[in-house]
Amino acid sequence: MTATKGLEGIVATTSSISSIIDGVLTYRGIDIDDLAEHASFEEVAYLLWYGKLPNQSELDGLIGQIGEYAVLPAQVIEQLKLFPKNTNSMAALRTAVSSLALYDESANDMSHEANLKKAIKIQAQVPTLVAAFARIRNGQEPVAPKKGATIAYNFLYMLTGQEPDQVAVKALDQALVLHADHELNASTFAARVTVATLSDIYSGVTSAIGALKGPLHGGANEAVMVMLEEIGSFDNVESYINAKLANKEKIMGFGHRVYKGGDPRAKHLQKMSRELGKLTGNMELYEMSVKIEEIVTGQKGLKPNVDFYSASVYTTLQIPRDLFTPIFAISRASGWTAHILEQYENNRLIRPRAEYTGPVDQKVTPITQR
Repeated sequence: MTATKGLEGIVATTSSISSIIDGVLTYRGIDIDDLAEHASFEEVAYLLWYGKLPNQSELDGLIGQIGEYAVLPAQVIEQLKLFPKNTNSMAALRTAVSSLALYDESANDMSHEANLKKAIKIQAQVPTLVAAFARIRNGQEPVAPKKGATIAYNFLYMLTGQEPDQVAVKALDQALVLHADHELNASTFAARVTVATLSDIYSGVTSAIGALKGPLHGGANEAVMVMLEEIGSFDNVESYINAKLANKEKIMGFGHRVYKGGDPRAKHLQKMSRELGKLTGNMELYEMSVKIEEIVTGQKGLKPNVDFYSASVYTTLQIPRDLFTPIFAISRASGWTAHILEQYENNRLIRPRAEYTGPVDQKVTPITQR
């Protein structure tokens, strides 16, 4: 046996949910560009779970279910209030999602119908959890979700307590579409490994959130914003980035293991960043990002990934930096649960091997001689 570092290039399973072929990302065979321009996040979630886009009646039914399930158990709200105010937002989400299972009577019902219902319930409740945590830590009471509203609208409404601008809702909705699934990424693989033991769907999503928390996965967009804040202004971009490159330091938000010609999702977020900058009358973050891209791509040949422009998009929407990765989780909950459902349907325990590189032919030395 020969190990492959990071399982790079290893085909670990089959899936009909999403694909990345020759740099083209599809959900259920539909190009991400088509979905980003013409489908809402709820339509995409339905597509991932059911294998087809919904008609109007099916879409209305799903939005109704999401509205019904979006309200959190009172005990979970009280739990959020007990968290330290400086709790990491992803750690809070990980703990809260795990606790949701305690208040779901069907948590251990492994039938397909029950698991599909739980998938929708998790998707409905994750945005409420993120918004509630954000308000509670600021000394504010959570805002209840509006029934019949979309996830993008409700999240912005629950976060601020105010009616969101429709341009902001559209921008967030498109960002959710772009992040909904991405083949066998680290967090999705973690979820599938967990439920392959026939553990419950809440355990699978909790595992996924733990994987997404890392800066090499979901945390990259927050790291991009940290970099932009460190740079401070457009005039400092060139000297800052050139110094990083000279020191061989990683520039967050660039390059992707499965995209050699560039991440197809990045262009949509770049366009969104530009449009939001024009709308708010503040183009600096967008212009700084474009300049960084020019330097890094010109010198290193690396192109921006989905995380790079999402940082300026979320900041322009006045979303706190440490909520960027939880927003990623709001979107990816649809993909995680779709993969979990698929794993259950044709399950086999995921148990790879390791290439041993330690010493051999060792003997136990008596303790008096050590």
